[in-house]
Amino acid sequence: MATTIGCIRAGARRGLAAALLLAGGPALGGGVTGADLEEIVVTADRILLQGEPRAASEGTVFAEQLETRPLLRVGELLEVVPGMIVTQHTGDGKANQYFLRGFNLDHGTDFSTRVEGVPVNMPTHAHGQGYMDLNFVIPELIDRVVYRKGTYYPELGNFSAAGAADLAYVDRLPESFVSLSVGDFDYLRGMAGASFDAAGGALLVGIEVDRTDGPWVNPENLEKTNGVLRWSRSGEDSGIAINLMGYSSEWDSSDQIPLRAVESGDLDRFGAIDPTTGGESSRYSLSMTGFNRFGDGRLDYGAYAIDYDLRLFSNFSYFIDEENGDQFAQFDDRRVYGGTLAWTQPFALGAEGSTLRLGLDLRHDDIDPVGLYLSRGREIYDTVREDVVTQTLTGLWGGLATRWTPWLRTEVGLRFDRLDYDVESDLADNSGSGSDDLASPKLSVTLGPWSDTEFFLAAGRGFHSNDVRGATIAVDPADPACTVAGGCLAPVTPLVDAEGYEVGFRTAALPRMQLSLALWRLDLDSELLFVGDGGATEPTRPSRREGVEIGLYARPFEGVILDADYAWAKPRFTDSDPAGDRIPGAIEQAASLGVTAELSSGWFAGARLRYLGPAALVEDDSVRSGSTTLLNLQAGYRWSRFRVTAALYNALDEKANDITYYYESRLPGEAEPVEDIHFHPVEPRSLRVTIEARF
Repeated sequence: MATTIGCIRAGARRGLAAALLLAGGPALGGGVTGADLEEIVVTADRILLQGEPRAASEGTVFAEQLETRPLLRVGELLEVVPGMIVTQHTGDGKANQYFLRGFNLDHGTDFSTRVEGVPVNMPTHAHGQGYMDLNFVIPELIDRVVYRKGTYYPELGNFSAAGAADLAYVDRLPESFVSLSVGDFDYLRGMAGASFDAAGGALLVGIEVDRTDGPWVNPENLEKTNGVLRWSRSGEDSGIAINLMGYSSEWDSSDQIPLRAVESGDLDRFGAIDPTTGGESSRYSLSMTGFNRFGDGRLDYGAYAIDYDLRLFSNFSYFIDEENGDQFAQFDDRRVYGGTLAWTQPFALGAEGSTLRLGLDLRHDDIDPVGLYLSRGREIYDTVREDVVTQTLTGLWGGLATRWTPWLRTEVGLRFDRLDYDVESDLADNSGSGSDDLASPKLSVTLGPWSDTEFFLAAGRGFHSNDVRGATIAVDPADPACTVAGGCLAPVTPLVDAEGYEVGFRTAALPRMQLSLALWRLDLDSELLFVGDGGATEPTRPSRREGVEIGLYARPFEGVILDADYAWAKPRFTDSDPAGDRIPGAIEQAASLGVTAELSSGWFAGARLRYLGPAALVEDDSVRSGSTTLLNLQAGYRWSRFRVTAALYNALDEKANDITYYYESRLPGEAEPVEDIHFHPVEPRSLRVTIEARF
């Protein structure tokens, strides 16, 4: 639903007629605490507009809406963002595949995510620019998801051209709990969470252990361990939270497979060409967020340190190299340090006052190494490229929000970002250093409310950074005859403009529901595309996307929530090229319909139907992917301190694809590489049962 509605946290209480919070308030990732959230209990037939959003496509979703939402993968938490579809194109230990606003976002590229103020996206990543791995998140501990789409927000920086989300954990659990989940394909998950009083605040502890083989002929052997330790304390004038998070996993993967091998009967739909692909990853972070009030002003602050590692083995083209095969390895070992400051100051300007916000974002990545290697059976036999990279991104931003009249408010914003980088490559010609900077103006105008209806106009510039190895490249490491000097290779621009525009409205004029609509456009100076046989994103041609999003949120009966959204987009390259103007993998339609019900008798249920539309797979639109429609169901019963839940995924047993590509590959016995559709299937119908005890 492209709407600003979310179900507000209401502690342990249940059965409220409605509890709603509309986005607004502190900046995304700016140290928001429970003290900042206004609880609104609605018992009438009308759902009132609340908050002060800057566009029709932003909102907040709280834990109660997530509790009965069936999730096959943790990354599907982001499907609360209207129009977002989350899939997977290989093993579940990797970052998910994301689709939004006419983008195949690959593993993140133009969508930015933070968890407790800590950025998730990884620039200059071994596998894909903006790599966004959410596997370290524990869904049961999520308090809220704040989402915003577009380039109109001065507090949002790198990778946020299509949108951004901020995930926050609860300060305190209403009750401690343990749960055990079992399911098809040797699925097993254990989870425990508890809260304690400690040092004048609340200590939150969460531990998760997860394993599965999946439906694959080559078992996935996924083993994942997560842990969260969070201490927080909050009052009227100050608050602070300290978070320690740890995650590690290892897995075997079944990469996308060629359609011709399945149609011939030589390969099972859930089979793999190379059974030795897979990987291991870890992420450990220490972070702090907080706020202090000084008179009418408020200072929000945050700091973080991350230790991250990925070792990934992939094979997308199989045997173009007949002797060794096409498996390759990508290693990424980095430390990330950063922090944020944001000052908020109200003052008298306009009939109803103004608020000035000023902020600073700082992030430093120390990557040693980031590398691409050739491998056989996970044994490396050659190095394609290995680099040591440091890069620092500094952002200064400000926004002035003014309520000129009861029916007119504006925000004027400006952001300035500077990227400094240094690359030490194993090939000296590809080493170098440099910098780039970008100024990004922002503007939003809100009119209303009139008859419980508001109208929005917004525009602004955003950006994504490119892999800085591409900014210093002089020689193609896979083809030393190809050089910048020879004209067959060109360095990339470090910071790439994105210009966005949006008009829309939201209305609560209809009984017991809210409706929203957004018309938008986004222009990118350089598109980032996933290269199937290279396993990475590469900058290509300029592009334009325009589209419409419609969202509905309703509470037709006591204890029942209904939400629906539809998104249509027209993604196109904007330069002239004989190859065509279609953007490979860019989806054109997405939709979802969800319903949750919670009865006073203890029964509860949830269902979600979601649709991923077709996309062009080549520039001339001569090859297209099919659509995918999935239905997930969940139902359960609470009694005393126990809860039992059953979830049925892909309930209709749809034989569709999570992802589809079109490129060259070669199978054993083929004389030459063959252009073909390559796909990763959706998982078949599966059942999971969870037993939970609270104490």
